[in-house]
Amino acid sequence: MEPTAQTYQQIERAIRRMAENFPADKDAVMTDIHLQVKPTSGELLAFDDNDEELTRVVVEQWIEAKDDDFYEEAAAQICHCLDEVRKSTIDRMSVMHPFSFVLMDEDGETLRDLYVVDEDTVILSTTLLEGLEEDLDKFLADLLKDN
Repeated sequence: MEPTAQTYQQIERAIRRMAENFPADKDAVMTDIHLQVKPTSGELLAFDDNDEELTRVVVEQWIEAKDDDFYEEAAAQICHCLDEVRKSTIDRMSVMHPFSFVLMDEDGETLRDLYVVDEDTVILSTTLLEGLEEDLDKFLADLLKDN
């Protein structure tokens, strides 16, 4: 599914509407942002840690999406938009650091962190930490083997 300009506009609109819940002139709150994608309806919903809905939009291109890799494609599109609006929107949100944007599937199951923010560090990659657990397990096994 090749994203259209309209798809990016609809995702960015959702991010901006979500950010309105955290105006810069308010005290910072501690929360992550949970983004739920529903391929049957095309909805993109945003929730805080208390499961309070922050916004919802319909991404028309996602309606009735049947692609096997739908969530990977949606994640890439959302990451693109998060990066596009980072300075104008996300950096101005009154959310305590560190925080992250977390992708959830239609059933509310967490799929992955999309975007992690900590003071001066931003991690915007769905594959940045891929394989880390296996590498750590191998390192520990090798370390224990030597003793």
